[in-house]
Amino acid sequence: MKIVVFGASRGVGLKVVEQALQAGHMVTAFVRTPSKMEIKHANLTLFQGDSMDAVAVEKAVAGQEAVVSALGPTRPPVAGMMETSARNIMAAMQKHGVRRIVSTTGAGVRQPEDQPKFIDHFIGFLLNLLAKDVVLDSAANVKVIQAADVDWTIIRFPRLMDGEHTGKYRVGYVGKDSSSQLSRADGADFVLKELMEQKWVRKLPIVSW
Repeated sequence: MKIVVFGASRGVGLKVVEQALQAGHMVTAFVRTPSKMEIKHANLTLFQGDSMDAVAVEKAVAGQEAVVSALGPTRPPVAGMMETSARNIMAAMQKHGVRRIVSTTGAGVRQPEDQPKFIDHFIGFLLNLLAKDVVLDSAANVKVIQAADVDWTIIRFPRLMDGEHTGKYRVGYVGKDSSSQLSRADGADFVLKELMEQKWVRKLPIVSW
């Protein structure tokens, strides 16, 4: 499959690129600074651009079969970055007839199926206290994708860390089927699994250990 990955130079996005190449996919890594990309591979194409640049996003999506968006807040945060990026990606997908996207966001984006426990409420309180703009931008990003006429899955993650690629994790909703952490490698594992299997289309599961 031909996949373009946004947020490909770090975190879950980097692990998605790595695992997708290992699985034999053709990967386009959309990055702001190509020199930061650690991976070299015959099936990897680097596309330099800014996800807030609609023209660059449109060019990167052209000819792809699926999109992965692992964009996260920058440091320092750029106001409205994730919402604007989502609008650009959705417009590009619709222009080029690309139906499938798997995007990622934080566990703080709540869903009706969630049954948050005390610790979930406490973490959400801290996020709203310390990074309210990021939380609001993440929620806006989700709403843009949900409103688009595409086959979307938005995967929510708890606290991500470096760790082993175990392939063993839980998929469900906050409180009922979740814990407070996951490795980036296992997060990427589920992104690619769901991209192909499409078991959670138009849903927002949380993935955790």
